[in-house]
Amino acid sequence: MGRAGELAAAKYLRKNGFKVLYRNFRQPGGGELDIVCRDRETDELVFVEVKTRSTRDFGDPAEAVHAQKRDQIARGALAWLRLLGWPEIRYRFDIAEVVDDGVSRDVVLIKNAFTLPERYLT
Repeated sequence: MGRAGELAAAKYLRKNGFKVLYRNFRQPGGGELDIVCRDRETDELVFVEVKTRSTRDFGDPAEAVHAQKRDQIARGALAWLRLLGWPEIRYRFDIAEVVDDGVSRDVVLIKNAFTLPERYLT
């Protein structure tokens, strides 16, 4: 289900003006990114966490992006930026919620879902 959700999110992003650069980036030491893309409208680098569920009965998928998960995403984003040589570029963290009940699939993008945790800013 997770892979199907990531594919659906990548397709949604492409249809909505994003250029998908990479999927499933993993950094030794625990950093991870589901999708790295560029928002063509704002010219921002976007790190997208994809959360897929079959129903919203137990809450929105984004609620599963807790502090520990945000930390993993932040480590992955910093590793990505390090690989690029620390460019002076705007970036943000989005969450793509995918709800697929087997009959229909809904994708909702939450832009600027969270910021880089404070401890990484010092």
